Amino acid sequence: MLTSRTFLKRTRAGAVVKVVREHYLREDIPCGAAGCCLCPPRPAGPGLGLEALPSGAASSLYPGPHYLLPDTNLLLHQIDILEDPVIKNVIVLQTVLQEVRNRSAPVYKRIRDVIQNPEKHFYSFTNEHHRETYIQRQQGETSNDRNDRAIRVAVKWYNEHLKKIEDEEKIQVIFLTNDRTNKEKALEEGITAYTCEEYIKSLIANPDLVDRLACVSDEGKEIESGKIIFPEHIPLSKLQQGIKSGIYLQGTYRASRDNYLEATVWIHGDAEENKEILIQGLKHLNRAVHEDIVAVELLAKDEWVAPSAVVLQDDGQNEDDIENEEEKESILKTSVSKDMLRPTGKIVGIIKRNWRPFCGMLSKSQIKEARRHLFTPADRRIPRIRIETRQADTLEGQRIIVAIDGWPRNSRYPNGHFVKNLGRAGDKETETEVLLLEHDVPHQPFSQGVLSFLPKMPWTITEQDMKYREDLRHLHVCSVDPPGCTDIDDALHFREVENGNIEVGVHIADVSHFIRPGNALDEESAKRGTTVYLCEKRIDMVPELLSSNLCSLRSNVDRLAFSCIWEMNHKAEILKTRFTKSIINSKASLTYAEAQMRIDSATMNDDITTSLRGLNKLAKILKKRRIDNGALTLSSPEVRFHMDSETHDPIDLQTKELKETNSMVEEFMLLANVSVAQKIYHEFPEFALLRKHPAPPPSNYDILVKAAKSKAIFLPSFQNLEIKTDSAKALAESLDKAESPTFPYLNTLLRILATRCMMQAIYFCSGMDNDFHHYGLASPIYTHFTSPIRRYADIIVHRLLAVAIGADSTYPELTDKHKLADMCKNLNYRHKMAQYAQRASVAFHTQLFFKNKGVVNEDAYILFVRKNAVVVLIPKYGLEGTVFFEEKDKPTPRLDYNNEVPSLTVEDTTLHVFDKVKVNVMLDASNIQHQKIRMVLVEPKV
Repeated sequence: MLTSRTFLKRTRAGAVVKVVREHYLREDIPCGAAGCCLCPPRPAGPGLGLEALPSGAASSLYPGPHYLLPDTNLLLHQIDILEDPVIKNVIVLQTVLQEVRNRSAPVYKRIRDVIQNPEKHFYSFTNEHHRETYIQRQQGETSNDRNDRAIRVAVKWYNEHLKKIEDEEKIQVIFLTNDRTNKEKALEEGITAYTCEEYIKSLIANPDLVDRLACVSDEGKEIESGKIIFPEHIPLSKLQQGIKSGIYLQGTYRASRDNYLEATVWIHGDAEENKEILIQGLKHLNRAVHEDIVAVELLAKDEWVAPSAVVLQDDGQNEDDIENEEEKESILKTSVSKDMLRPTGKIVGIIKRNWRPFCGMLSKSQIKEARRHLFTPADRRIPRIRIETRQADTLEGQRIIVAIDGWPRNSRYPNGHFVKNLGRAGDKETETEVLLLEHDVPHQPFSQGVLSFLPKMPWTITEQDMKYREDLRHLHVCSVDPPGCTDIDDALHFREVENGNIEVGVHIADVSHFIRPGNALDEESAKRGTTVYLCEKRIDMVPELLSSNLCSLRSNVDRLAFSCIWEMNHKAEILKTRFTKSIINSKASLTYAEAQMRIDSATMNDDITTSLRGLNKLAKILKKRRIDNGALTLSSPEVRFHMDSETHDPIDLQTKELKETNSMVEEFMLLANVSVAQKIYHEFPEFALLRKHPAPPPSNYDILVKAAKSKAIFLPSFQNLEIKTDSAKALAESLDKAESPTFPYLNTLLRILATRCMMQAIYFCSGMDNDFHHYGLASPIYTHFTSPIRRYADIIVHRLLAVAIGADSTYPELTDKHKLADMCKNLNYRHKMAQYAQRASVAFHTQLFFKNKGVVNEDAYILFVRKNAVVVLIPKYGLEGTVFFEEKDKPTPRLDYNNEVPSLTVEDTTLHVFDKVKVNVMLDASNIQHQKIRMVLVEPKV
């Protein structure tokens, strides 16, 4: 059956065209009930049908067998309830799915996953194409009202249809809606309808499910009692008009980790002016949550303030003590010079909430038998959340997940609901799960759909595989990696050629041979974006069969590679470059230490060792040339844990020692990345996936310049110490000159500080940007080609390069710059989150290391000074921590903070940036939610 609708439409050119929309209706769409003999058979596959006799929790409201059918808003807001294993046999209408897809991509993804779960018995019914459930919109009817009516029509059809099934116990379809009007209309039409809360409370065998109910209400109806704390949010329509006219600015809200009364808003768009707006004070923050898209109104210039130097944590002692908050806000105000003031504003409205489920712990109420408690998120940038739960005694001391439902104007904290219990706080497995969830790292096992695209074992290289490949198995190829590395991406070779020149090859795992565009394996790899390395665990981007076996360039096995081969002279100048798909057989898989030992050995002169020496010699020339061109050599302390073989707890903690061979491998990887970037940009000027490192704004260097200046003022031996930041080359040269025989660690400290001044390097599509420059490498063009096992960006670059040399064919998404730009956005996000997750893993294992150490006394250097604290670095452990001079229940010492020459005077002792101090280090486990390394200044005494 066909229905059609005809209407007239005016084109951009002004012409009027007739548009006919056809809508096909069918009679053969099954209802999904397993026992139905009236419908055609259901499609085979997991999660595609309702049980003949519905199982699940018994309801006191409707004890008989029944299916559930939720409306759109209920599905959007109560997805946590629907995901619970207790809730089964749910009909999800096409009308509802389409609305959810338009309104919330994350919820749409979650409901699709539930539908695919065979244990849940959810069924997606295509009501918009069924002859008896399709309805047309009536004159004067809103699209929302039409959809509500379509849902009610589908419920009625189901109930009438199920009555006709013989030899089956009669099954009722229950309509779930939180919309009062929709429920009233349903009841008038003879439909059994309940709110979500009514139905869930009727499941008497599952009382804990009530905790997972989202508390949803209109902002206008939220203020029933209590003092109004926050200004009203301006409606979205007015916000959009204000942004268009320039009254308001739109940006991403970034809460501070160190000060809960301060945040910044990064303004969207290309305008450099006022790129970052400072927000201070509870009322100006106005219920925004980290990563929300907000509208900001700039304050008058005489109200602008400077970023606070105070470290301020929300103690959450009294959630309604607003006077205490105002007292804390007064601490933020400090007299500073005009050049320290920053554009300052206030949040006037929320454009888009970016709430997610948050991990943390319950702060149980002191009131006996109370149901309302505060939840403290693990991420200090997220405010505490008020939840209702009957399980407080059980959940105390556990890591749990909570979702935010809303934030009324009369509440100090947002309202939310309990979602899931992860396990006991402090357990290694629980804490690892928390840090993966908190940093949005996809870590579920690969699905069967993904694994089905892996090669069948045993796998061998075929003649077809060799069609576009060069056989390089005769070359003395070797790999050099960290100890224990199983995902070996890259290998090298070196040999002298007949004309006296040198041939050097970088051979990279040919992952794109195994992962073809558009299949489930490719989509999953693209979503994950990168492999995430934790202290004891690796979250692979691709399944282990590829990462640790078929793609890994292990020694003495044939492997497929993508090779970049140069002919060079002995000055490491490139004479020719060629790229080829290849087959290699690595002759040695070495660690950095093993390769270094071979290079340094007086007795070893085999082919691999000779190659390593040749590579090392060239690498030194390449590195010097890079640095002469202005490349930066920065520093960031990295640590390595030595684990107990039985308990897997850290028993030793050391900073990683870098060898010449680390630099050797790095130089050739950098060179390959530059060579490939040049090639793919030459072939695809609009579609090349490149990587750039923006130059930092001059203000970023303030802390570095001031730190060097303060050393020059207070220590005569450093009078010539000056850091120039006009260009990367000027910075590199001034860092090289900043040496002191009496203070050998000074140069490392300056480089660590310089690293903190840098911007994040990012992926981008060449057709969407004009600035390609990589500031840190001083390279006009750069990409990532050398690690396709652990970075999806490299897979795309391999595909582009393969098309460029005629070794593979293109596909539409590869030459769509808008899709590539979206992909780059996801890759940048995934890389950033992976970095944060890795740091969190190091922090947790550092806590485990110090757990049984008691108090440890160590040398440290001051990196930063704050108004009430100093941040120190302990070189021995590569450990950074904050020494506070204001502690609860202790008299506060006299503090004098100088921002111009960064220093803090505590009583009569003045502390400067880079001062050497002694600190006591211990684990502070007094707050199990935020266990931390506590540092106390021992020398100098204050």
